[in-house]
Amino acid sequence: MSLQYIVREPLEKTTSPPLLILLHGYGSNEKDLFSFAEDLPKELLIVSAQAPYEMGYGGYAWYAINFDDINGKFSDLKQARTSIDTIADFIDDIKNKYNTHPEKTFLLGFSQGAILSYSLSFMYPNKVNHVIALSGYINTEMIPTKISDKIKTDYYCSHGTVDQVLPIDWARKSKPFLDKLGLESVYSEYPVGHGVAPQNFYSFKSWIEERL
Repeated sequence: MSLQYIVREPLEKTTSPPLLILLHGYGSNEKDLFSFAEDLPKELLIVSAQAPYEMGYGGYAWYAINFDDINGKFSDLKQARTSIDTIADFIDDIKNKYNTHPEKTFLLGFSQGAILSYSLSFMYPNKVNHVIALSGYINTEMIPTKISDKIKTDYYCSHGTVDQVLPIDWARKSKPFLDKLGLESVYSEYPVGHGVAPQNFYSFKSWIEERL
């Protein structure tokens, strides 16, 4: 396997379970979003991946975020693209290993994980069927200049109105961008910072259940 991960096998056994991949945020690890697992649908195979770049103190990143006097805060796009490719290979490996349902692959990312979830869905059309992007945005530097018109993926997007890490204005551009491409999406906001409110959790849980 290309990435370290932890897994929750389906609590209701089926021959080809629906798959949910979790991608944590910058400076976190694979245990972070895995706390959602116990409250998510029993039939899901849930796999939480750990980002490849070690930051120390148990934290990992999908790509570096650098700071300097000239550019201010900027993302290491080369590392980001490498991570997108790695995640794509990882999804294939998991699908093969666990014989998952070919049309029920969910990709849930938080923050940096959400940014890459969007990117992967455009770079690798239809590798995932459903994207849940929490507290992230579409970084146009990490997507193809020409996006495939064959994409059938749908999107659940949400953001905190008082997010001090990734501005709400960035997230608000996601739905218009997806609408322009003719892609199905829902977008919601919650009165929180850079995190997932309980009502946000129940909202995306319902969204997943409707697609199982």
